[in-house]
Amino acid sequence: MRPLLMRPPLGYLDTVFGSFRASRNKLVTQAAVVPHLYYFRKTMHYQTEERGRPHSPDYRIYFKTSDGKYISPFHDISLIAETEQDNDVPAKKPKKNDSEVLFNMVVEVPRWSNAKMEIATKEPLNPIKQDVKKGKLRYVANIFPHKGYIWNYGAIPQTWEDPNHTDAETKCCGDNDPIDVCEIGTQVCSPGQVIQVKVLGILAMIDEGEMDWKVIAINVKDPDAKKLNSIEDVRKSRPGHLEATVDWFRKYKVPDGKPENRFGFNGQFKDKDFAVEIIMSTHEHWRALVQKKSNSAGIACKNISCCESPSKCSAEEAKEVVESAPAFDSAHVACPELGKWHFV
Repeated sequence: MRPLLMRPPLGYLDTVFGSFRASRNKLVTQAAVVPHLYYFRKTMHYQTEERGRPHSPDYRIYFKTSDGKYISPFHDISLIAETEQDNDVPAKKPKKNDSEVLFNMVVEVPRWSNAKMEIATKEPLNPIKQDVKKGKLRYVANIFPHKGYIWNYGAIPQTWEDPNHTDAETKCCGDNDPIDVCEIGTQVCSPGQVIQVKVLGILAMIDEGEMDWKVIAINVKDPDAKKLNSIEDVRKSRPGHLEATVDWFRKYKVPDGKPENRFGFNGQFKDKDFAVEIIMSTHEHWRALVQKKSNSAGIACKNISCCESPSKCSAEEAKEVVESAPAFDSAHVACPELGKWHFV
């Protein structure tokens, strides 16, 4: 298998999506009719390696390829999901009405869980870790009637919400993280799982004055994936789901003494075309980040696959990063707060 490329060439993405500056009603249409989009090499499968003790500050989940090379889930996993092939034979071209541009999603938090796991953007190789605030591990509260996160939650790799970029619509700057995804399928995923998702829409959350986009998507392998193709499909087939999502994001910090979050566009979800435009914009910001053409804002850009990045390292250097972390310890640490309800 050839080494994983960090990103397709710019010309390729322009061909697939058009410029993200193009009108929103053309973006997905242009992507859907590109025939060579479906002739990828075999999908790269990823493995994870745990280090440290779960539910402790030193716990980490590192990523590696199927041939054992350690990678960054932020920088080395591609933005665009690849289509499966068998024995290096190009995948059969789908029917026109089945064509869909898919994105990779790195799952950080499984549905119904509480530990606030996230890609460690400021650590070498960007493992998943549990967030810490004021010396304490972070858990999201159970705000009645919700138990933990109400979707599989994670990020799209090779995207970055640039804190130096002001969004034209909301007038807010990015939150310095990869763009977030709420995967609304029926399967409960695992931390570190890499899945391929179909984008359905997007929500413009404003978190303490920062732009924090929330992409709504579904795992392409989910039983409901074929019938959910837009944000309106979600609204019609799952009454209350989108409203619950807004309510969850509005209130989830209140038990910690924080004010309710605000939203752009009056809390209304924007459609798939708008969402793809935002994703592509954050991908351009990420490219500038790893090529050191933008202020890194403390982001660690170590990777093994980007020839254009001054932070590219060897597989051996990446291995040394992982081996310097504490060995995995399976001892269980209970959190008494996980069973508590909050009524907000």
